[in-house]
Amino acid sequence: MTAFDDSFRRQLRELFIWRRDVRRFRPDPLPAGALERLIDIACLSPSVGLSQPWRFVLIEDDARRTAVIEDFKACNAEALSSYSVERAARYAALKLSGLTEAPVHLAVFADKASDIGHGLGRATMPETTEYSVVAAITAMWLAARAEGIGLGWVSILNPERIHAILDVPPSWKFIGYFCIGYPQEECARPELERADWEHRRPAAEFTIRR
Repeated sequence: MTAFDDSFRRQLRELFIWRRDVRRFRPDPLPAGALERLIDIACLSPSVGLSQPWRFVLIEDDARRTAVIEDFKACNAEALSSYSVERAARYAALKLSGLTEAPVHLAVFADKASDIGHGLGRATMPETTEYSVVAAITAMWLAARAEGIGLGWVSILNPERIHAILDVPPSWKFIGYFCIGYPQEECARPELERADWEHRRPAAEFTIRR
């Protein structure tokens, strides 16, 4: 069994601290093989029943990218209209995606119809299929940060429209759309915290004992 020392554990904690949701990207392309390496690491993640339900779609077609950006604009305008005047002004000032700057667009889906794993562990909690994909995304995110590469999760999108734009099988459930590239800046604090939108709460606030 591989042993990890205190120095490694400190570095691992630093990796978690410096893992940020990136919205401001440099246009520099990723090195050849970098994205494939990150996806390979994502596929090392645990999955319910070894189902490996993750499906990765790299969006290289300009027309599809433009359609995704237009969907983001529509969904963002709708979200803006849902806030009070004061909160809406603060929302409008936020940068919520790097869709126009990031060199890489990646969509991630969960294949709910796959028979890989033979359904083990999913009978009582079928949502663990999606949870497995989120675990893979987290692994990829941390691996990217270790290489100085940033990820930004764009959630202000209409899943049905993204499904149609990317023309993927109907059994695939949309989990997330990611901008990937080198960040313009690095910061240990979340951008939304720096913008005074919300603040990180201590772990004790979310922990109960029974």
